[in-house]
Amino acid sequence: MNKRTRARAVVAIGTVLALTCTWTPASAQDAVARNAAASTTTDWESALVASTSELRDLVARYSADRSALLRRWNVDYSPARRERMREFYESWQTRLGRVGKADRGVEGSIDYVLLQNDLRYRLRRLDREAETFADMSALLPFAGPIAEFVETRYRMEPIDPARTAAALDSLIESVEGVQEALEASLSEDDGASEATMEVPAAIDALRAAGTVEDLGESLGDWYEFYAGYDPLFTWWVEEPYTRAAEKLESYREFLREKIVGIEPEDEEDGEEPIVGDPIGVDAIDVDLTHEMLVYSPAELIQIAEREYAWCVDQLELAAGELGFGDDWHAALEHVKSLHLDPGEQPELVRELALEAVAFIEARDLVTVPPLAEEIWRMEMLSPESQKTAPFFLGGEVVRVAFPTDEMTQEQKLMSLRSNNVHFSRAVVHHELIPGHHLQGFMTSRYNTHRRAFSTPFWGEGWALYWEMRLWDLGFPATPEDRIGMLFWRTHRAARIIFSLKFHLGEMTADEAIDFLVDGVGHERSSATAEVRRSFNGSYPPLYQAAYMIGGLQLVALHDEVVGSGRMTEREFHDAILKGGSMPIEMHRARLTGVAPEWEFTPEWRFAGP
Repeated sequence: MNKRTRARAVVAIGTVLALTCTWTPASAQDAVARNAAASTTTDWESALVASTSELRDLVARYSADRSALLRRWNVDYSPARRERMREFYESWQTRLGRVGKADRGVEGSIDYVLLQNDLRYRLRRLDREAETFADMSALLPFAGPIAEFVETRYRMEPIDPARTAAALDSLIESVEGVQEALEASLSEDDGASEATMEVPAAIDALRAAGTVEDLGESLGDWYEFYAGYDPLFTWWVEEPYTRAAEKLESYREFLREKIVGIEPEDEEDGEEPIVGDPIGVDAIDVDLTHEMLVYSPAELIQIAEREYAWCVDQLELAAGELGFGDDWHAALEHVKSLHLDPGEQPELVRELALEAVAFIEARDLVTVPPLAEEIWRMEMLSPESQKTAPFFLGGEVVRVAFPTDEMTQEQKLMSLRSNNVHFSRAVVHHELIPGHHLQGFMTSRYNTHRRAFSTPFWGEGWALYWEMRLWDLGFPATPEDRIGMLFWRTHRAARIIFSLKFHLGEMTADEAIDFLVDGVGHERSSATAEVRRSFNGSYPPLYQAAYMIGGLQLVALHDEVVGSGRMTEREFHDAILKGGSMPIEMHRARLTGVAPEWEFTPEWRFAGP
């Protein structure tokens, strides 16, 4: 049996896979027909009613006002922006304090607690932002003047072109002065001249370089507003603005190359050093409180280590079935070799998506609206995107990682191995149905006001929960399937361990990469990409921990309400989707019908002591 035949046999589930290579959802004719025939009285549509929360409109108003202010006050790290947002959050705390406690149901109490929790967290984040800016303020003496240029424009005040040109000259001198001081400090490190300022840590320099880039963009938007529309402005300002923009870009490059150590060719190749930003235990505790988690970082690491050990036990069992004894690394290498040839991955993804839908519908696990089946689409990830996302991404559009002709031979082989048939089988349902696509479809239709309280513990936790639930229901049919699912489950446990230890200062980025290679079985390129996307500032500090912790919360809640017979599988899963995006402890309150106290303190220890 060749690899192509084997791959089709692996995913075959009766007549579902007797389909052509052309993408037509599900069989799309069936999905379209079901959608067209669905009446307004079908189960899933009859539930599309307004939230019963008495505070729905209040939350929606808060979210809209906050978004509007952030669009107006859009210069990052601006003291004026922080002051205005602090005033906003504090005024909303006062407003929320006037909301009566009487006659509030479970939904209204949940929204009160969510808004109260969010306001407290936003204020704490402003304090953290002020501390962060203070740490790099010596590198950005020109930030205030740029912010003032922008604020003058937004206040729609008359502008004096000659004074503005002089102010830009002063700004240029400020940029040149700080760069010269840093260059002298670097020379002092080499035993040359006397230093005039301390050389910053790499993370402070990298953060400052990003801020310089943002400030340059803000200055460019400010200039374009006037240039050409005010001839006198252009006559005075064009030349000093051009020099200022060039100096800012030169300074940004200096910080990245000379302080951080990122060479231009490394940046172009996506191989720049990984410079993370450990936030420390106090900041992690603030974030955990916001997520309504009672566990300390050390306790979460213990939970992850327990889950990791379970995964290794299961990997050894599957390895034994394949004739590798307890050498699960060898078994994993075998599974990695079971990949398709170039060009064949899209059809596999389609087949796997249909298989997952057929599995959950046959067991009546969750409602799948026909429209959700009909509208999902597929795209291929670019080579550039695969440098930080070496696996699938998903939602309504599933983005498929697979090698392209632009990659090196080594990159092609690693991509083939990383996206083999059995790894892919464990990913497609995570990204599409019943995972992120179904989740996004439903949360855009139910309790939409709660998107203001979006959390990865709900977003990623839901998709990871389905990996656990399908495992328990026998979805992996072969030892290879189980190894494919276990690879990802081990990976989620490892994410908790390496991300929290990094933010606690207990693990470096290089150690995290080694852990993913040796302890999970990643290809080194995919491990590097995973660590880079975890630490490059694109994700909040707790994001990588949210997958498995959120999944474990949903498993515990399932055991509580389905295991006790209070709800069916379908009722439980539909209720979670209809509750909206929010911390899972609030879903627990909703499903158990117990309104949270208005001065709420999380207490749920879902994973034991």
